[in-house]
Amino acid sequence: MWGESTMASKDYYKILGVKRDANEKEIKQAFRKLAKKYHPDTNPDNPNAETRFKELNEAYEVLSDAEKRKNYDRFGTATPNMGGNANGGYYNPNYGQTVDMGESPFGDIFESLFGGLGGRGGRGGRTQTTTGFGRVPGEDIEQTVSISLREAYNGTTRLISKGERRVKVNIPAGATTGTRVRLAGEGELGSGGAAPGDLYLIVEVEPDSQFERQGNDLQVDVKLDMFTAILGGEAQVPTLERPVKLRIPPGTQSGRRFRLAGKGMPVMKKSGEYGDLYARILVMVPENLTDEQRTMFEILRGQLG
Repeated sequence: MWGESTMASKDYYKILGVKRDANEKEIKQAFRKLAKKYHPDTNPDNPNAETRFKELNEAYEVLSDAEKRKNYDRFGTATPNMGGNANGGYYNPNYGQTVDMGESPFGDIFESLFGGLGGRGGRGGRTQTTTGFGRVPGEDIEQTVSISLREAYNGTTRLISKGERRVKVNIPAGATTGTRVRLAGEGELGSGGAAPGDLYLIVEVEPDSQFERQGNDLQVDVKLDMFTAILGGEAQVPTLERPVKLRIPPGTQSGRRFRLAGKGMPVMKKSGEYGDLYARILVMVPENLTDEQRTMFEILRGQLG
């Protein structure tokens, strides 16, 4: 639980304008947007921009690191046992001076984001300087890919074009609509030497004409003649592998569902586990009876009450 006694003096979530349950992507997007907006070189007439930009770097450095964020959420500081700045020492208050950022996750963003405004190796004869502010990671890219239910059952692959390259993507068995397949480093390029973003394929499983999917379970309609429904017998039930036999007890009503354990969809990331298949019985009655047949049914109806 949060307590006022353990809260950091700065609310990093508020600084980045994100909720406390924001995911990595949301945090990265918020930082990129605000970093561009408040960069000191694009705000020469705003004396508060430099301070705001430093706060953004500090907040992102903590919230983008899983361990530091965990400590921050629990103790109100990213380094509860070290004291000092919550950002672990990367924060540089000496804007404009030459600073060796070492392994800091932040480097120079001028060249890529601002066309060399005061950045390293500036264009047009600009003097090379080091700003001491952060590299900005590349944006993630999302792309929708459609697969059939049978492809989702077996797993499948897709070839994705990345410029002149074609990348083979494996879509796991059991994928559902909304499953995200991550290709690390295949997103937009980062700036100032920062890592590129990731490419996420968002799976969309197309409806199937025979099977209805509900999570890892499937449902299929099985047509049954009225005599088998009345007297009992067997019926063939289709599955996504091969048909199986189902024993039909006497007096089976139309609409009754039979559960076939383990004949549904594979459970993603759980080898050997499957959902169930539900066979819904649809009793079919004969049409276009002859006069003799109709008479026989009338007699039977009278006998059955």
